[in-house]
Amino acid sequence: MNILLVEDNNNLALNITEYLEGNGHIVDYSANGSSALQLAISQRFDVIVLDLMLPGMDGFQFCENLRNSVYADTPVIMLTARDTEHDKLKGFGVGTDDYLVKPFSLPELEMRMQALVRRSRHESFGNQHLICGDLDYDPGTMKLIRGDQEVFLKPVPLKILVLLMRNPHRVVTREEIEQEVWKDDLPDSEVLRSHVYVIRNEINKNGHPNILHTIRGVGYRLGDSN
Repeated sequence: MNILLVEDNNNLALNITEYLEGNGHIVDYSANGSSALQLAISQRFDVIVLDLMLPGMDGFQFCENLRNSVYADTPVIMLTARDTEHDKLKGFGVGTDDYLVKPFSLPELEMRMQALVRRSRHESFGNQHLICGDLDYDPGTMKLIRGDQEVFLKPVPLKILVLLMRNPHRVVTREEIEQEVWKDDLPDSEVLRSHVYVIRNEINKNGHPNILHTIRGVGYRLGDSN
């Protein structure tokens, strides 16, 4: 991860930086809220670790300004010694994504950052216009087009197809699909096969070549008709 650490306690900042860099992350550091904001709006970071009490600009002001900038969607985890509901609500109100009260463990900080980055990437990816060959899906309108014809799918088959479109030409395993669609409430083994049958019939209507392939014993691949 590419991380911006904003913390005015030098000893804590050094401990965090050494731990994260030791685990392979890249850390930029600032001890001043105003200077940190300039960094945050001039380059892309995967996540920002933000102390609440800072010189120049406190964490609340920093977060509020960040959310009005070009990198408004950058995840922020706020560090504070103030474990009060009022501060937490205020932090979330100005756009903080997570809240960690001092003292905290460095492994927990890293775990929380990784969770925020995964969620952020998933949400960003989920908003992308997807194209695979002549198959086109617009998540904004939830409209699916093959060639020049609209394809209508119910929510579960559509969710499966969108997952395959996010991974074109790659074999997506049954386990990946089931976990994405049903989480821990896994269906009977025939349920996924039935949904794939429906998807294949709908997208292959009107003489379109098959692009949804079963990889026996593994999963499914969306790609060319070869």
